[in-house]
Amino acid sequence: MPTYTPPLRDMRFVMEELLDVPGELKALPAHAENDMDTIMAIAEEGGKFAAEVLFPLNQSGDREGCVLDQKTHEVKAPKGYKEAYKQFVEGGWAALSCDPEYGGQGLPIVVNQCVYEFLNSANQAWTMYPGLTHGAYECLHEHGTPEQKALYLPKITTGEWTGTMCLTEPHCGTDLGLLRTKAEPNADGSYTITGNKIFISSGEHDLAENIVHLVLARLPDAPQGSKGISLFIVPKFIANPDQSIGERNKIYCTGLEHKMGIHSNATCQIALDGAKGWLVGQPNKGLAAMFVMMNAARIGVGMQSQGLTEVAYQNALAYAKDRIQMRSLAGPKNPDKPADSILVHPDVRKMLLTAKAYAEGGRVLSLYCALLIDKELNHPDEAVRKECAEMVALLTPIVKAFITDNGWIATSHCMQVFGGHGYIAEWGMEQFVRDARINMIYEGTNTIQSLDLLGRKVLGNQGATLKKLGAIMEDFAESCEGDEAMQEFIGPMLKAAELWSTLTFEIGSQAMKNPEVVGAAAVDYMRVAGHTVFAFWFAKMAKIALAKKDSGDPFYAAKLQTARFYFAKLLPEIESCAITARAGLKPLMETELALA
Repeated sequence: MPTYTPPLRDMRFVMEELLDVPGELKALPAHAENDMDTIMAIAEEGGKFAAEVLFPLNQSGDREGCVLDQKTHEVKAPKGYKEAYKQFVEGGWAALSCDPEYGGQGLPIVVNQCVYEFLNSANQAWTMYPGLTHGAYECLHEHGTPEQKALYLPKITTGEWTGTMCLTEPHCGTDLGLLRTKAEPNADGSYTITGNKIFISSGEHDLAENIVHLVLARLPDAPQGSKGISLFIVPKFIANPDQSIGERNKIYCTGLEHKMGIHSNATCQIALDGAKGWLVGQPNKGLAAMFVMMNAARIGVGMQSQGLTEVAYQNALAYAKDRIQMRSLAGPKNPDKPADSILVHPDVRKMLLTAKAYAEGGRVLSLYCALLIDKELNHPDEAVRKECAEMVALLTPIVKAFITDNGWIATSHCMQVFGGHGYIAEWGMEQFVRDARINMIYEGTNTIQSLDLLGRKVLGNQGATLKKLGAIMEDFAESCEGDEAMQEFIGPMLKAAELWSTLTFEIGSQAMKNPEVVGAAAVDYMRVAGHTVFAFWFAKMAKIALAKKDSGDPFYAAKLQTARFYFAKLLPEIESCAITARAGLKPLMETELALA
């Protein structure tokens, strides 16, 4: 049976010593009173809920899955899920970073993100129910009318009602400009919504008394394409003015997808058979409003793989320490035993250290983005808010794509450490691999994220934001001048940053002649970008570790060893990615016979 222990020591290191979260929050009036002890107290309790309540349900929920009653269109979640959700709501976890005006606790998003890593490690499929709800909260909080906020946000904030985003349709997938769902205006200001949606995570369940669907649809006079999409609130039950439950709306689950992983989250086929809905924001501007939820979801998906990377690593390390098999090539390391632990073998260590490095790097990047969002929303200086928003926009596709790619690599490596046992369900490793695989697909495939990073976020503003990030790296490098011990990290970091910049210029120049060059290079480009960002953070972690390596706390020596492994074994991937990115279009597009 697998186990899970929340990584509180590393979480504290990242938030206190690396990011100085308490110091950063002091500049934000809404969060100035949150000191490190308060943050860690919340983290410890969140970790306890994850480990003690959710984790024991992960394997059983995966085996049991969700069950649809075709007659009533009701879905029942696995045993224990409803009780766990009730405990989650009663503990106030759903409201952690929500607006106090609507019953939230008003805590920083960076604290919420910390807790969500633990929840995702413990049970990704269960965590999707409240996770998507939080995205619906953010969308309505930003774009809802005062009346809509007053009616829906208090219940969504507490978690009494959950939320979904209903985007995808069977014929168009990610190309939302092709969607056909229709919205006809009614005399009372509502709309009648008709159409079909697929792949709707958490689309129907018995955890909460109501589900608030955010649905994309077209008005009768809407222009074609993505510029003609509107967003609507379509609740499962019509909400009365006093927030009590009214009549059943005509939005139904007609089928459950039979999936490779996340079995205990209800991924629904949804039919809107003249359902009643209410417009959110302006007509034909629904995609912009929905992007608030989609961007939150993209960071959330990165956190899903972050959680899986951590829990897979913990279990693989424990197994490698206990499993004895063969001898070290240099001779017996444990002569009193019939064989050595597999931890003596270099490649086993490589697989474990890959997972460890990706877990630690992903933790830093995701928490840094959460802190930037806190500053974007709450900093008193408008210029700071604008800069933080710009940096979050650049980093969001990296969080989604790079961390989920790494999560697939890490969970696969960790399953491999178990050998034949990794393929056996009782150990839990194959579930981590299955669950991790979807994270590279939904909320925009990682290829789409790569195109977004290169095409929109970098070339879209002529590399202006990238230059700002590069300046941050250069400033850090200058601060390390004269520090000989840091040069083993600073040199490779600057080399990676230079490669990223040069590659950007080359692709941008070629794309002016042929835009398809971006599509040919984007995925390789994403790996270069992600590794360069990780190199910066590992260099910063190494600087702290070097200063404290003789403190007597082995944590810092371990951090230093992980950083050295990252720079020696993982960062060099950027060289091969640059080569394949520069290979251009010809090997891909001049292939009519190969693909005939």
